[in-house]
Amino acid sequence: MENIVDVMSLYPKDMNIYGDSGNVLVVMRRLALYGYAPRLHAYNQGDDWPEHVDIILGGGGQDTGQKKIIDDLFARANQLRDLAAGGTPMLMICGLFQLFGEYFETVDGARLDGIRVLGAYTVGQEKRMIGNLVEHSDDFGDIIGYENHSGQTFLREGTAPLGHVDHDGTGNNGEDHTEGARVNNVIGTYMHGSLLPKNPAIADWLIRQAVINRYGEFEPDQTSEQMFEMARLDALAEEARKVAAARPR
Repeated sequence: MENIVDVMSLYPKDMNIYGDSGNVLVVMRRLALYGYAPRLHAYNQGDDWPEHVDIILGGGGQDTGQKKIIDDLFARANQLRDLAAGGTPMLMICGLFQLFGEYFETVDGARLDGIRVLGAYTVGQEKRMIGNLVEHSDDFGDIIGYENHSGQTFLREGTAPLGHVDHDGTGNNGEDHTEGARVNNVIGTYMHGSLLPKNPAIADWLIRQAVINRYGEFEPDQTSEQMFEMARLDALAEEARKVAAARPR
């Protein structure tokens, strides 16, 4: 019997910028290579909610994209909060990172309330933080990606950053050297790239949490061909990491 893992792509029509859909492709591929049967649910506003969800992946979008999905996001807020509290692993990039916090106040003073999964709030500014970025994390080592945002995000007490950056003018707000946020098994980050192709350690962490939640243990059942392909992808990721880390902002 196949061990199914249900993967949700959250609002891919409106919140999928700078290649964030690549994160979904990586999770689906690595699940299959570990011997599981990934089942993808693309959830957009107005769609029926899947019967089962093991991993949720959300991307970034422009302000217009955030405004399009905000009503539906609030309609699903209790489900998302319950899943987060129950340990469902989630990865939210940029715009959805902001909306999973407390609020996002735009540069012109308009305010979009968030669903409060993460203890963070965001304030718009005129200057963008944009460029290649390396951040340091305790659990995943160096995380390599590409930030592009004008919102400054600040973390509340009790919300841990995903990692720390070395330089002013980068990361969550350009001031406190934090980047991203983590609460339970939910990760929010400004790292585009896509993030997961260059950071398979995070993809594997999401997968492991999801499988353990559903089946009680993570026991890959891989053929030699699957192991070879996984090693090939990991080697490609390492090369991509070196190239991206060496690029100037």
